Amino acid sequence: METDHLTDRATATAGPGLDLDPDIRRFVEMMGAGWAQHPPLNSVSCPEARMIAETVREPWTRGGPTMHRTTEHFVPFEAGRIRIRVLDPSGECDQPALIYLHGGGWTMFSIDTHDRLMREYAHRAQATVIAVDYSLSPEVRFPRALEECVAVVKWLGTHGSLLDIDAQRVAIGGDSAGGNLSLATALLLRDQGLGTALRGTLLNYGVFDSSRDFPSYSRFGGAGYMLGASEMVDFWRNYVGGEGYTDDPLACPLRAQLAGLPPAFLAIAECDVLRDESVAMAERLRQFGVPVTAEVYKGATHSFLEAMSISTLANRAIDDGAAWLRSVLRD
Repeated sequence: METDHLTDRATATAGPGLDLDPDIRRFVEMMGAGWAQHPPLNSVSCPEARMIAETVREPWTRGGPTMHRTTEHFVPFEAGRIRIRVLDPSGECDQPALIYLHGGGWTMFSIDTHDRLMREYAHRAQATVIAVDYSLSPEVRFPRALEECVAVVKWLGTHGSLLDIDAQRVAIGGDSAGGNLSLATALLLRDQGLGTALRGTLLNYGVFDSSRDFPSYSRFGGAGYMLGASEMVDFWRNYVGGEGYTDDPLACPLRAQLAGLPPAFLAIAECDVLRDESVAMAERLRQFGVPVTAEVYKGATHSFLEAMSISTLANRAIDDGAAWLRSVLRD
């Protein structure tokens, strides 16, 4: 679907959340019921908030494909080491790979909360998925997580064979803040003369700018949807410090010069506070000559891919992303 002709069906609805796909609305309600069993996240410390998030998200990680092999490794980094989880769907040699960066506003969630989604991509794309346990904010701030992601890409370039990965066929992707980190990683690698290290970027409802001056913030930033406008204010403040505003293009890829980046797939949730910046990013990438596939999923809200156990729409979006991955990672 061309994002240029996106229409806001929500203006014709009677109230918040009524424009959602029925299965996605049920997902939002069930997730909301889970959060309601715990104190508000803004009333507890970051470590406590992360523990609550792990508990609430855990039911949605159950089931899904069984991997041939799941292993964990540590990538050397100047400030320590980075844990990665390798999800191998087949056990074959020289497999293509997807480096996946979980969402959570750079502040919470983990490779555990996103384990099912990553296994689905591994199975459907028939590619090894490398989950990166990057450092969270506000304990560390931009650009630490970005530098860790770049370090993982470089390490796979020289050590991929140890994991039965073809280092010439690697893509990167993520959701929300993970989409931001994925695109920023591609930018930084390009600027370092390593623009061919990645075959593509899989950008699921990504966050691409700190200004938050988009109509979708007012339309979808309140009750009835998965991600609030006030949450994004807090997330940006955690990530970059101060008032949470920055014009650094490695934090705000929408402001970057995008020429020379690999092909991109954007999964855009129609009813998402981040919708408009994904639409704008798709157009900006095209303007810079980057091959773009952008799909707007009607009735979807933020995090909707995690509803794959109950949602046909979520499964279609995962299938679309997996098919695109197969196309960019083929020999």
